[in-house]
Amino acid sequence: MSDSGHSAYREAGVDIDAQDEALSGIGELVRSTFTSGVLSELGSFGGLFQPSFEGMEAPVLVSSADGVGTKLAVAKAAGDYSTVGGCLVNHCVNDILVQGAQPLFFMDYVGAGVLEAEPMHQLVSGVAEACRANGCALLGGETAEMPGFYQPGDYELVGFVVGLVDRTAVLDGSRVCEGDVLLGLPSSGLHTNGYSLARRAFFDLGGASLETPLIEGSDRTVGEELLEQHVSYLPALGPLIGDPGLHALAHITGGGLTDNLPRVLPQGHRALIDESAWQVPAVFQRIRELAGVSDAEMFRVFNMGIGMVAIVAPDRVAHLEAQLPESVRVGVVEAIADTTATAHVAYQGH
Repeated sequence: MSDSGHSAYREAGVDIDAQDEALSGIGELVRSTFTSGVLSELGSFGGLFQPSFEGMEAPVLVSSADGVGTKLAVAKAAGDYSTVGGCLVNHCVNDILVQGAQPLFFMDYVGAGVLEAEPMHQLVSGVAEACRANGCALLGGETAEMPGFYQPGDYELVGFVVGLVDRTAVLDGSRVCEGDVLLGLPSSGLHTNGYSLARRAFFDLGGASLETPLIEGSDRTVGEELLEQHVSYLPALGPLIGDPGLHALAHITGGGLTDNLPRVLPQGHRALIDESAWQVPAVFQRIRELAGVSDAEMFRVFNMGIGMVAIVAPDRVAHLEAQLPESVRVGVVEAIADTTATAHVAYQGH
């Protein structure tokens, strides 16, 4: 088979040789995450993983998928993709943690208009670092260069996680009852939600740049705040899975407290939130000012400084608070007179 050096594929916008160069070194990042359950090598058509079910009565696999969303637009403008890979992994890990699962392995998808070495290295480095921190293997993934679909400089980042929990320890909200206390764990900022509104507030309405101070006199910039990495709550909450006082967990993502807490509340109950229980971070206050957003919408779009909520039995609150020193009591679970009513969130003062 002869090769004259002419490439029709390159002329169509995809340069395979350039792709190989851009992806060089990625293999070592992936291997650095491998755990004892990994059976396959890089380059396999599928990733092989052998989980250990030791000590489990009825092992259950839990899976989830998510993306980084328009936080990638901020990363593109900043030329800094170093945090978004970690955001992706931590978001997915938190999503299965709320059901009690420990992550086993992770897979990612990166789509681009043109694959470039430095952005790719930053993206995959962030994914690999977060996988190591969460104790899960980066088992594989897909990288796609699609000119004409993505524009040059555009990157899409999506992830898939699989975890494991004993059925006896699954958290599904069925134990939540009246009088349970809501312990809020702080977020590190927006995490990975609400960026379309945040970008409009800061850049379109506020005329800010990435280098603009978040608030007057602050040494923290808008860019630094918006690229802050999503927190993984696994180190704090993982050891507490199975505690009889931990009735449920809610990851506060898109939809905020308003839409996420009802997902783990039984019918005929509501979560009553005390907004004065914590200091809402400056970034949310600034968005509210610049965009003129109502309190109700802010609490439905953003996490407002609370990234995870643990729903705890009253007689175990003190014990679990001692294990979660950063937690804040943000509210309680109340029964509703109409026992057939849909679970919802109410705010004191609203």
